Amino acid sequence: MSRRSRWLAAAALLVLAAVAFEGRAKRKMLDFEVYRTAGTRVVAGESLYRTEDGHWQFKYLPAFAFLVAPLARLPVVTARAIWFGISIALLVVLLNRSWRLLPDRRRTASFVVGLTIIALGKFYVREVGLGQGNLLLAVVVLLAVAQWRAGRNGAAGALVAAATVVKPYAIIFLPYLLGRRRFRAAGVFLLALLLAVWLPALRYGLYGNVQLLRGWWATVTTSTAPNLIGQDNISIAGMFAVWLGVGPVASALALATAALLVAVCSGVLLRRAGVPFPEYLDAAVLLLLMPLLSPQGWDYVLLVSTPAVMLILDRLDEFAKPQRWLAVACLALAGLTFWDVMGRDLFRAFMMSRIITVCALIEVGLVLRLRTLRAA
Repeated sequence: MSRRSRWLAAAALLVLAAVAFEGRAKRKMLDFEVYRTAGTRVVAGESLYRTEDGHWQFKYLPAFAFLVAPLARLPVVTARAIWFGISIALLVVLLNRSWRLLPDRRRTASFVVGLTIIALGKFYVREVGLGQGNLLLAVVVLLAVAQWRAGRNGAAGALVAAATVVKPYAIIFLPYLLGRRRFRAAGVFLLALLLAVWLPALRYGLYGNVQLLRGWWATVTTSTAPNLIGQDNISIAGMFAVWLGVGPVASALALATAALLVAVCSGVLLRRAGVPFPEYLDAAVLLLLMPLLSPQGWDYVLLVSTPAVMLILDRLDEFAKPQRWLAVACLALAGLTFWDVMGRDLFRAFMMSRIITVCALIEVGLVLRLRTLRAA
C-alpha cells in the first residue's frame, strides 16, 4: 500500500470513527462508564467495589482505576470521546503489530489482515462500542512480544505485568515465563505487579489497600456464577454450565477440560520449538486461552485472538485440506453470525449452543498444530 493510500485509509477511518461516536457511542460505552465510575471513586477516596453496582461492578485490580482516574475529572462526553479515540488507535496498532511481528510471512497483508478484519470485525466493533479494555491488553502483550524479539526480557516482563493490571487473566503469562526459564522476565513481572498491587496504598493507606484487594477478590468470585449462563459467555465453564446446568458436575468437567487444555498447550509450547521466533505463536495461544479459561470470558474478548487468526490465515497451506476447511468454517461461524441478520431468537439459540466456544478450542488446536509442524 502506497503512502497516499495509507493516508486516505487513515482519513476514512477517522471520519467513520467520528460518525460512529456521534451516532451511538457518545451516549453509550457502558463498560467505559464502569471504568470512569471507578476513577471518580479513586479521586474521592471511596470504595471501588460495591454490590449495589449489580452487573456493572468494577472487577479489575485497584491500580487500573488509578490509570483511568484522569479521565474521571473530565466532562462525561469528553472522557468518552478520548477513550473512543484511544480504542480506535489501539485497534489500528493491534492489526499493524500482529502483522508486522508475524514471522516468516507467507501471504500478502491484504489477504491476512483483510480476512482477519472480516473474521473478527464484529468483536472489534462491540469492544469499541462498549468502551472495553481488551484492545489495550492485546496491544501491551504484543509490545512485550516485540521486546522478546529484541532480547529485552526485563522490559517484556514489565509489559506483561502491565497487561495483568489491565486484565487480571494475563497472569497466565507468569507460569509461561517460568516454564520457558525466562527468570529475569518473571522476576521483573512479579516486582512490577507487586508495585502495582500496592500503588493504591498511596491514596488509601495500607489498611485501605488491603480492604480494596479483599473487595476485588470478593467481587470477582461472587459475580462469576450468575454470568456463566449469559448469552455472550464463551468460556469453558460457561459452555458446560449451559449444556449441563450450573452445578458440581458442570464445574468438575469445566475444571478438568481447562486443566487438560493447559497441559496440552504447555506440552507443545514449552518443548524446543525449532523455529527462530517462537514467542509470537506462544503469545497468540496464551491470548486465545484467556477468554476460554476465564469464567467471565465474553465473546468480544475473542478480539485478542487477532495474532492467532493471522497465523492460521497466513499458514493455511500448512494444514491438510480437511483442516483448512475446518479453520475457515470456525472463523466464519464465530465472526459472520450477526444478530441483525439471524434475528433475536435464532441468534440467541446459536450463542447458547456455545458453538463459538467449540470453534475457539479448534482454533487453539490449529495453532498448536503449526508448532508441531514447526511452521511457526
